[in-house]
Amino acid sequence: MKIELRFFASVREALGASEEIIDLPAHVKTIGDVRAFLMGRGGLWMEVLAPDKALRMAYDQVMTEPDTVIEEGGEVAFFPPVTGG
Repeated sequence: MKIELRFFASVREALGASEEIIDLPAHVKTIGDVRAFLMGRGGLWMEVLAPDKALRMAYDQVMTEPDTVIEEGGEVAFFPPVTGG
């Protein structure tokens, strides 16, 4: 299944990429699976997307949880929590 990945703010800066089209293996079915799959790349990917990192995730531009199911052609985005005042 092909999806579009988007990375914002400090996640984008750390990975040196703002977007990527990726073909996922069949076992990757949720946003959490996507995060785990990307961490499997090791190195910076493991560090930036690690489970102890506070990250927000969106699917097709809607804030979501790790158990959200993804579909062909969807967009998954990762970004740090945003604060404002």
